[in-house]
Amino acid sequence: MMTKRERVQAVLGSTRPDCPPVSCWHHFPPDQISGQAAVDAHLRHLETYDFDFLKIMNDHPYPRGEVTTVQSVADLRKIKPQPGDAGPLAGQLDIVRILARRLAPDVPTCTTVFNTWATLRQLTQPPSDRHGPPKLDGTDERDEVIATLLKEDRDAVQAALLAIAQTQVAFVLECLKAGAEGIFLSVRDDWVDRPANGKDTYRDLVRPADLMILEAAASASLNILHICGRPLDFKGFAQYPVHVLNWADRAAGPSIAYARDRVKPAIAGGVDNLNTLPNGSAEDCAAQVHDAIRQAKDHPLMITPGCTFDGQAVPPANIHAMVRAARSGYA
Repeated sequence: MMTKRERVQAVLGSTRPDCPPVSCWHHFPPDQISGQAAVDAHLRHLETYDFDFLKIMNDHPYPRGEVTTVQSVADLRKIKPQPGDAGPLAGQLDIVRILARRLAPDVPTCTTVFNTWATLRQLTQPPSDRHGPPKLDGTDERDEVIATLLKEDRDAVQAALLAIAQTQVAFVLECLKAGAEGIFLSVRDDWVDRPANGKDTYRDLVRPADLMILEAAASASLNILHICGRPLDFKGFAQYPVHVLNWADRAAGPSIAYARDRVKPAIAGGVDNLNTLPNGSAEDCAAQVHDAIRQAKDHPLMITPGCTFDGQAVPPANIHAMVRAARSGYA
């Protein structure tokens, strides 16, 4: 039987392990976001379900510097590049450092990074310590703020995104120094490429920043691209230089069967985090795992949900069933 690390390394090397590596993740409650409580929550989550790799959650707010909330072009111009350990980022680095030291060499770790657009979207409102699975569809007042700013001064929005990217590049480099084996970069284009924002907004303003962040992580061994929401340009994301692609194959598509011959990176997915995990039976969850393995055929596969799950709504038995089904192998 392979070790957890051997399973992950096999998939990353495009060879078949004894069974697909399995993991899943959720946002922890506000009192478990930082400090030792966050470390303990991650370890408890990992040990309870015996996952093969750990995605380190990152619900620390972005360091705002002189910015309170972004509502105007003047606010955009206050966004400047910051050190990778600025403000709340230092707390996240502590968590990464402790978990990486504790889990190496047995369990690979990657740490969450939200891309520049998602970060700017957060900055349009006061900081919040409450997080949950994102909505699959629709926009809200945050998106309207950015749409207005794009109309008023597109160059100022682009400059703000670049400044955020420079901070995130510095943060990624610090994460790798702290022992993370890669990053879990969360991107989403259905918030961006809509009529209110103008043509090719993601391609022109956001994609270059995504690639800057990934370039900073190029030396890492476990870089996962999470495509949140309903991807509009799945083909474009599939060309990003990462080791693994993760998206909501069940709830949003495309299916693993569609993607397997169209993407080079390993695929992480197979289980519906929005419906089956919270509302289905253990048998339903196991069935999705077996179906994902069938869909992937010989393409390297990790069994995961398509996104975060609701930690208050998902029965533990469903997660255990997901893990057991993955460990049953390829039969």
